[in-house]
Amino acid sequence: MDWMKISLYDTASPIMEQLILFHDYTMLIIVTILSLVSFLMWKMMLNNYFSNKILENQMIEVVWTFIPTVVLAFIALPSLHLLYIMDELKNPLLTIKIMGHQWYWSYEYNDFNNVEFDSYMSPNSTFRLLEVDNSTPIPLNCQIRLITSSYDVLHSWTIPAMGIKMDATPGRLNQISMLGNRTGKYMGQCSEICGVNHSFMPIVVDIIPVKYFISWIKNFN
Repeated sequence: MDWMKISLYDTASPIMEQLILFHDYTMLIIVTILSLVSFLMWKMMLNNYFSNKILENQMIEVVWTFIPTVVLAFIALPSLHLLYIMDELKNPLLTIKIMGHQWYWSYEYNDFNNVEFDSYMSPNSTFRLLEVDNSTPIPLNCQIRLITSSYDVLHSWTIPAMGIKMDATPGRLNQISMLGNRTGKYMGQCSEICGVNHSFMPIVVDIIPVKYFISWIKNFN
C-alpha cells in the first residue's frame, strides 16, 4: 500500500479501468479549455487595440454557444454509457448479501447453505482502521451480484480499487455487479456517516482463484 499516492488506485475490476479512462479523458478536455482561455486572456491583456463601436456579433454568439454544447456532449455521452454499464447485471455466478450494522458488516453467501459471518475491525492490524477479523473472499473473474441493506442506519459499502460505492439503506435492497480481475486484498471503509464509530467499519475483499474459493466454501464450517 502506497501511503503517499496522490493518483487513483490501481484497478482491480473492469469498471474501475473505465472510470479511470473517463477521468483522464475528462481531465484532458478541462486542461485544454483552461489552457486556451488562459492564452486568450494573456493575449487580450497585451493587446492595446480596442473598439467601442462593436455592440454585437451574431457569428461570435453562435460560435461560443455551439462549441460548449459540443464539448458537453463529448463529456455526457461516455459518462451515460459508463453509468449504464455499471448498472448492468447479467447472469451472476454468485450472490453476496451485505448487511450494515452499527458498527460492523455481516455477509451471507446466498448460493450456499449456512455460509455467513460477521466482519469486525481487527484490533491488532498493520494498517490502522483498515483490517478486519474476517475478510470477504470472492472468486477471480466471476460476475458477482452484491445486495446491500442495513439493520439500523444508513451505511455505504465501498471498495475504491474496484470502483464500488453502494448505500446500505434500512428497509431497502440495493444491488450492484462486481467482477474482480486481479488477485489480492482490497480495502475500503464505510463511506456514509453512521454514528460515533463510523470510522471503525473497514471492509476487506480477498480476490482469489476459483479453486481456492471452492476450497474455502467446502471448509467454511
